[in-house]
Amino acid sequence: MGSESVSKTVLKEQYTKFIGKKILFIVVLVIFLILLMGFAATLGSASITMKEVYIAILRRLLPNFAISKPLEAELSDIIVWRLRLPRIMLGVTAGMGLATAGTVMQAILRNPLASPFTLGIASAASFGATLAIILGIGFGFAGGTLVVANAFIFTMLASIIIFTLANYKGATPGMMILIGIALSFTFSASTSLLQFFGDPEEVAGVVFWMFGCLGRASWSNVTVISLVLLICMSYLIWKSKEFNVLNAGDETAKSLGVNVEQLRLVSMLVASFVTAVIICFTGIIGFIGLVCPHICRMLIGGDNRFLLPASCLLGAVVLLGADTVARTIISPVIIPVGIMTSFFGGPLFFYLLMRKREEYW
Repeated sequence: MGSESVSKTVLKEQYTKFIGKKILFIVVLVIFLILLMGFAATLGSASITMKEVYIAILRRLLPNFAISKPLEAELSDIIVWRLRLPRIMLGVTAGMGLATAGTVMQAILRNPLASPFTLGIASAASFGATLAIILGIGFGFAGGTLVVANAFIFTMLASIIIFTLANYKGATPGMMILIGIALSFTFSASTSLLQFFGDPEEVAGVVFWMFGCLGRASWSNVTVISLVLLICMSYLIWKSKEFNVLNAGDETAKSLGVNVEQLRLVSMLVASFVTAVIICFTGIIGFIGLVCPHICRMLIGGDNRFLLPASCLLGAVVLLGADTVARTIISPVIIPVGIMTSFFGGPLFFYLLMRKREEYW
């Protein structure tokens, strides 16, 4: 009995240490993200320090917080709150949402290649935006609202098609992935056909939208994405234990009381909804939902209770970092952030594949 008690104590200490490493990783990501946000806010034509950035933020959150002179305070407030912080917060929330959606899709489909963009969702959004830009056909008002509404509606339409056909044929991971690939080719071909008949200026508009950009940032966009992310993230973390059980296989999960089909379809719908809300404001930004979950899984393992928040934070760090580089690498020209994430994400994902660390799955 004495040796058994010692063994349990040792196991408990090892488990506590193991969990502590995961929590420490998440805390480090939070601190790094805050520092990166402050650094990104200092970059631009008007030079301000990180201290001035944080003071401007505190002054808005705490009205009685006053350090700088009135004129300096007003100038830094305009630079931080009106010009730079909306773009930074859009990058943070978009990165969080895309990484979260990718983590969930990889978990429920048990496939390392699953992401919102490998399942045809991005292609559907591109087709919706192209339809609005070239033909002026859509579900919103004229102008930018039409593009946003079309991108959102066609993204959700693609998700509904995947759910309906997969449920009709049996909502297996392989079936959902194959349907997504078929949709991706279909919408991509339709987009190319519209571009072929479009005017050069309209085609240029479509191409620029598909690059992915944070230049359309506003506090209203950030608020919408933040509310959607908060609600959806709460549900997904609540279901994180069931995602862990699902990794053991459908039969095992069913024997433990998990409604596999319902969990898979509802979670896919939630992840697709998050992606749709983000895409309609930013355009196509790839690789965040594909690479970030892999990196976190390699560092802290596949426990979705910790993997979901870690991937969420890493997605924010990666997207904000990529946008910071895109804004400064050949300043004053701003490279669309979707180009930067693809440029860095491709080689990084290739490196992860070459490591052959399949035990993480």
